[in-house]
Formats: sequence, C-alpha cells, structure tokens
Amino acid sequence: MEIRKLRQIKMRHLLAFVETVRAGSLKAAAGRINLTQPAISKTLKDLEDILGAPLLLRDRGGIALTREGSVFRQFAEQSLASLGHGLSSIEALNLGISAPLRLGALPSVAAVFLPDAVQRFAELSPSTPVTVDDGGIGTLIDRLRAGELDIVVGRMGRPERMTGLSFTQLYSEQVVFVVAADHPCARATDLAELAGQKLLYPPEDAAIRPLVDRFMLSEGITGWPDRLETVSGAFGRAMTLGPARAVWLISQGVVAGDIAAGRMVAVPIDTTAMAGPVGIMARSEEEPTPPVRLFRQALFETLDAGGMPPDQSSSAPIDVT
Repeated sequence: MEIRKLRQIKMRHLLAFVETVRAGSLKAAAGRINLTQPAISKTLKDLEDILGAPLLLRDRGGIALTREGSVFRQFAEQSLASLGHGLSSIEALNLGISAPLRLGALPSVAAVFLPDAVQRFAELSPSTPVTVDDGGIGTLIDRLRAGELDIVVGRMGRPERMTGLSFTQLYSEQVVFVVAADHPCARATDLAELAGQKLLYPPEDAAIRPLVDRFMLSEGITGWPDRLETVSGAFGRAMTLGPARAVWLISQGVVAGDIAAGRMVAVPIDTTAMAGPVGIMARSEEEPTPPVRLFRQALFETLDAGGMPPDQSSSAPIDVT
C-alpha cells in the first residue's frame, strides 16, 4: 500500500471497523466504542474511501463482509492486537513486573493437560505472571484475535474462523458418552441402548459440535427426543451425577478426573470417529514473544514427560497456518 494511504489510516478507523464486524451491526458497535451511529458510519466510509474498496455490506439485518473486508479484517485485528500487547508490556514495565502470559484453553485442556504445562513454564520463566481463561472456542478465538490472549490451547476452530491464525497439533482427543458409575446404561455398546435417556449435547458453537453431528448422522440419528445443549462443566456434572441421571456427550479431557475417581464411566460405544486434534493457536503474522516460545516448549516437554491426558493419542506436531 502507498505510504500516503498508510498515513491516512488512523486508529479510529481500525477500531470502528473491527468492532462493527464483531458486534454485527453499526448500532451495537457504536455503543461499544462510545460513538453515535452516524459517527461510526462516517468513519467506516472514510476508511473505505482511503482503501478504495468496499469493506462492508449494510442492510436492515446488519452487516456482512465483502471479499476485501474479509482480507482486511485479519490485518486490522492483528494491528490492534500488537498495539494492545505493546501497551500491556509498557504498563508492566512501569510497574516493575514482567508482562503476563495470557492463556486461553478449552475446558478439556484446562482440566487435565494445562496445569502440568503451566507448572513447567513456571520453571522455565519464573518471573512471568500467567493468567488462564477457559471458555468456548468461538469466544477464545475472538479474544486471541483481539489481542486479549497470547495463545489458545484447544481443538482447532472451524476453517472460516482460523483465517490469520496458526495451529500446531499436540495430540488427538476423544469425545465420549459418559454416565454416573452406577447408571444402568454404563455398559451399553450401542446407541440404541441409550434410547429414552436425557442426552447432554454440545451447543452449536462448541468445537466438537461438527464431529458429534457427523457421528450421529452416520448412526442414522437425526434428532434426540430428550436433548439438552450445554457447554457448562459444572452443569454437566450436576445433570450427570444428580437426579437427572443424564448421558453426557463430551470431550474426554473434561471428565478425565471424574472417570479416574470412579464417579463416572465412559460408555463403551465406539466413538473413534469423533476424535479430533488439540493444539496451539496463535496469530500467524505475529512474531512469538519470548514467553510464548517458552510456553510452547513447556507444552511439548509436558507431553514428552508423559503428561498426555488419559487415553489420548499423541501425534507429530503439524503446523497449519
């Protein structure tokens, strides 16, 4: 891009564009960044004029990215993320502390694999504070793009969400049907034996949802009469171990501790078709900081030391950008 155009693009342009895309409408974005709707509309129009290309299509239903907008989005997000990281680093320096390493993890990783890796990282970089947040894959990826997280460990997001992100596989994780240890279906070997049971199912935005949907279709099941969608580990445990006696369809790592303690059992139905990669997600165009590089090292050293979640399979790391 010409130097003249680079000089014309201001932070307000990038912020207005990125927040509008995330919010899904001009009205919602205006509220998030304390601007009026006409003001944010003008800012976006100014940006499009500078770039010489339309970025957004606007209608009563909200906004949609154009082809040019989809390309520009990842670079706008990376620019804001880099600036945010720089501001955080300066703030930490002024306080006399190291900038924190901000980790995001899916619940299955946070519950089993991550604690050992964080402990190993503390040995490699004892002066670096660590924050760990878990949540759904969509939320974690959005926060990674926004610069609120430095790295995410979990299942790879859907292809359309992974633009501008890299993925390095660590291991493959199973999805299993689990029940209370004394549940009458604990020894079921076929889905037909679970008929009539309340089923806890991953919600639409869950990382495992596409795998689960394909598995159910392959078994000839297009619906489940008593199905409840949830991503909450606490709620899932209460429904599985409590009076509801539900069957929980969940990543094995989430319930590995419950299975090891004898509270739950994995129903012996073959779910190998629902195995999926777990790995490291980062912003692909950004040079890893020293703490991020050390944490990646800690992850692989944890695997090499036998820190693999129970009954999961390791694989040679594959980098997908």
